[in-house]
Amino acid sequence: MKKIFITGAAGFIGFHLAKKLLELGHQVAGIDNFNDYYSPELKKDRALILKNLGCIVKKVDLIDYQLLKQTFDDFKPTHVVHLAAQAGVRYSLQNPNAYVQSNLVGFTHLLEILKEHPDILTLYASSSSVYGNNSKVPYSENDTTDQPKNLYGATKKANELMAYSYHSLYKLRLLGMRFFTVYGPWGRPDMAYYLFSKAILEKKPIQVFKGKLIQRDFTYIDDIINGILAALDSTFSYEVFNFGNNKPILLNDFISTLEQALGTTAIKDYQPQAKGDMCITYADIDKSQSLLGYQPSVNLKDGLIKFAQWFVPRHQELLRQEKKQKLTTSK
Repeated sequence: MKKIFITGAAGFIGFHLAKKLLELGHQVAGIDNFNDYYSPELKKDRALILKNLGCIVKKVDLIDYQLLKQTFDDFKPTHVVHLAAQAGVRYSLQNPNAYVQSNLVGFTHLLEILKEHPDILTLYASSSSVYGNNSKVPYSENDTTDQPKNLYGATKKANELMAYSYHSLYKLRLLGMRFFTVYGPWGRPDMAYYLFSKAILEKKPIQVFKGKLIQRDFTYIDDIINGILAALDSTFSYEVFNFGNNKPILLNDFISTLEQALGTTAIKDYQPQAKGDMCITYADIDKSQSLLGYQPSVNLKDGLIKFAQWFVPRHQELLRQEKKQKLTTSK
């Protein structure tokens, strides 16, 4: 049995990881700052499910070093999975300071705490965004990653550099995980597939940025969780792994599959490529396969059907609540 400390436990990946670990019989302590980058209610709903499974997600911000250290020390973990971060590419154009504080200062705080515990295996989230302007595909962990196209990718690259320096200086055990376009139930409302689904069901246009060219390596959440579990069981002291599906999908093809899952047709509004967006994400997973036994198994059609089965009733319920609130307000 492991004692796993998860930052960002009320987030999309953190929630699914904590849930799975609890089901496997491990002890889990979770923290999250419950910020309003997207609906705090969704995070609270995830946290409530975890509470019912035996894990309280405490409200702790990585910026608060003393509270972070106190929470960490009280739990005494054997493993750490660091998923808390300011996410999103386009939001980094509007609020860069949020990325500096959470992704750089916050990660530094965690590394400083880990200096006292070099034997603890720590996994931290990186991103396919670190590959930036690379023209070679699929993206390999050995590729150069010094040309990120956006600040979010730059902070994730910085995290990898910081991790290596702390590993070199203090012998910390640190494994980086470059996630590729993760999707599934309980997903983030700022992600394209979530925004598309909401608009499609409400008969509103979806904005498709350079839709005929954009490709994404959509990776179902269960495959990501299996990769993290394999990394938690590993004996490595420092590595970086790609966790993707190794099968990039054209955005237009993705939308067609989503339409089938939702049972309705999208109204498409084609736009130029968005600032900071990458044209393609495509994971080379040879290293993850050979060293971790990582093997994604959920195809896009099945994954989107599972997402739709969760999303449709939740969306209907949110619409009912919104209508009820408007009626109450009008009175």
